[in-house]
Amino acid sequence: MKHERKGLNRALFWLYEGHGKWPFIFRWALLIFDFVTIAYFLWAPFEQRGHRHVWLDYVIGSVIALDYLARLYIARHRFNFFFRPVNLADVVVVVTMFAPLLVSNFAFLRVLRAMRAIRAFTFVRRVKILTPFFQRHERVIDKVTNLIVFVFIMSALVYATQVGMNPNIHSYLDALYFTVTSLTTTGYGDVLMIGRLGRIISIIIMALGLTLFLQLLKAILEPTDKIEHECENCGLMLHDRDAVHCKHCGVVIDIPTRGLV
Repeated sequence: MKHERKGLNRALFWLYEGHGKWPFIFRWALLIFDFVTIAYFLWAPFEQRGHRHVWLDYVIGSVIALDYLARLYIARHRFNFFFRPVNLADVVVVVTMFAPLLVSNFAFLRVLRAMRAIRAFTFVRRVKILTPFFQRHERVIDKVTNLIVFVFIMSALVYATQVGMNPNIHSYLDALYFTVTSLTTTGYGDVLMIGRLGRIISIIIMALGLTLFLQLLKAILEPTDKIEHECENCGLMLHDRDAVHCKHCGVVIDIPTRGLV
């Protein structure tokens, strides 16, 4: 049975999932906000900052929290909503944004804000319906996004654990340089991690990073005819591009195919 939306739920669903001028503007505004906050978290220094920066954290955290609650309110399957990586990342980020109200703003809390990079997935999900290019190459774009998010998060972790004790790591750029050279197994040797934790992080970067890179190659070499479109009745995500019925429950589905015909 199709979910009937009324009032605020219907208005929010129209903004997040509907078509027209205002949903288009609203979603692009969210995308711009996503990328601005990602850049802010990844490139801003992790040292203690002034009172003005703390209030900026609170404002950003409030916007992210409101966006999370709105998406939860319109979600068809709210139980599944809680366990999606994008939504878990938002919860972690919101907690770290308001953590200074209770505890000191330690580096290990600030590095978790790099999880906001996972919001790049929402960019793929929202933009791919606007152009045929994103529809045709969504699997490859997903794998590229996975790899970029992993690199940014691991670079932030390297910076937070090594800066101040490693003479070769003084900035986020140094941490990013080490992460990329380790992931590609280039290993120039001019930047090395210090301590047992450093070795563990290096192993994770090489093992998981290489796995993500191989998945990207597989997506490029083995394209699929499947497309992601959630069935409103059973929640099945993958369907044939030309499907008119869900293979799992048989309900009629409407997959946007603009630009593919």
